Amino acid sequence: QVQVVESGGGLVQAGGSLRLSCAASGPTFRGNAMGWFRQAPGKERELVTAINWLQTRTYEDSVKGRFTIPRDNARNTVYLQMGDLQPEDTAVYYCAAARGQGLGYTADAYDYWGQGTQVTVSS
Repeated sequence: QVQVVESGGGLVQAGGSLRLSCAASGPTFRGNAMGWFRQAPGKERELVTAINWLQTRTYEDSVKGRFTIPRDNARNTVYLQMGDLQPEDTAVYYCAAARGQGLGYTADAYDYWGQGTQVTVSS
């Protein structure tokens, strides 16, 4: 089993920055790919960014150039560094660990989820 614990989030003004942290643990965690998803009210959960053990990354188009996903393999921790935040980035953000080491592009590839953390961007 794998446990995923997020921290960070909160309220920020448009144009501001925020960093989320996510630590994975458990006897079956073997460098699984990890991702950040978000879900805004009335919308489906979407992949924001993901990274695998080899540091290969993918980003949703609207966050390219604004968000990054650093990964510390020694600590089994990933971060979501968000910059130039906009009101449309407001959502609950979820960290997830994938079933394996391959980079996952949809929620179906992720078996282990954090509790979610609210990010609100005011205009």
